[in-house]
Amino acid sequence: MPSTPLSILDLSPVPAGATVTDALHNTVDLARRAEQSGYHRYWLAEHHLAAGVASSAPAVLIGQVAAATSVLRVGSGAVQVGHRTALSVVEEFGTLAALYPGRIDLGLGRSGQRRIEAAQAVAAPAPPVPARVVDGLLIPPPFSYTSVLTSPRFALSTALLHQPGAQPPPFAEQVADVLALLRGDYTDADGLDAHAVPGEGTDLQVWLLGSSGGESAQLAGALGLPFAANYHVSPSSVLDAVAAYRAAFQPSATLAEPYVVVSADVVVAETDDAARRLAAPYGPWVRSIRSGEGAMPFPSPEQAAALPWTEDDRQLVADRVDTQFVGAPGTVAERLRTLRDVTAADELLVTTITHAHTDRVSSYELLAKEWVD
Repeated sequence: MPSTPLSILDLSPVPAGATVTDALHNTVDLARRAEQSGYHRYWLAEHHLAAGVASSAPAVLIGQVAAATSVLRVGSGAVQVGHRTALSVVEEFGTLAALYPGRIDLGLGRSGQRRIEAAQAVAAPAPPVPARVVDGLLIPPPFSYTSVLTSPRFALSTALLHQPGAQPPPFAEQVADVLALLRGDYTDADGLDAHAVPGEGTDLQVWLLGSSGGESAQLAGALGLPFAANYHVSPSSVLDAVAAYRAAFQPSATLAEPYVVVSADVVVAETDDAARRLAAPYGPWVRSIRSGEGAMPFPSPEQAAALPWTEDDRQLVADRVDTQFVGAPGTVAERLRTLRDVTAADELLVTTITHAHTDRVSSYELLAKEWVD
């Protein structure tokens, strides 16, 4: 038995030279194999307008994955509620929960306020913070998303995802509406009730996801909901996120004690050298995201080696590359145990991207076999 449950976060990556259809079929195949390997849950991310990522409609993919598996919990990591209504989210996931009772997770992510925050960051940039190591865990300097969030491409994405003139409500209000609709006690300002069908009374497990010690972490704690902290996306603030969640935690009908899952980017192969080769395209892939272009199709090691690469590029992605867990099964398992121990995580959520689907499947299988007491 694993000492701590292992789960998977999947972006349905599109390898260079492959198609979106290939990527989606790979997701379903990987989920089947993950269930056989003993993974606890399988989450689908939500990304838009990226040539290299096919998980733009997580609810649709969740249904396909749940249909192809039997006991694996399946969910979203996370629904971007800033361009959705609470009712649409509850109806979609309520449908899934009715079809696959006891197996569906609804992970909610804060979005819609990021452009405002980016503008504030431009006006008042944060002072530089050095890297540090906490009990063996690297906490790199924070990465500023200001250039990405203020880019023309991000503006285009926002325009396409929102109805004209629409303004996302505060995250806390959206979460409150989701929970009220699920409980069946939603009323508006005039006292009128509304009932989500499907949705009301279903056994959805609601999660909040966050990358800092800000609103998501604090709200998850205050509501007594489980929380997912993103070491793989924002490694600089993972300790702030879990600390804020635990400090704010109030027992609820959902949880008597805090429950934290922490994510990590992982590539496992038979040897450290083989794993480093498979992970080599990760830096150029992250660069494509942080340059504002959107995730490119994931290149092969040979293709990645032929791409131009500068010191500025290295600096742009250093925090992500330096905190990726790459190596033989024992190497990666040891680093994951460090992550678990330092964050006191109750569960770990691993995400792996390689060019070849067979290498990605093998990475997860090798890790599952190694992850034992």
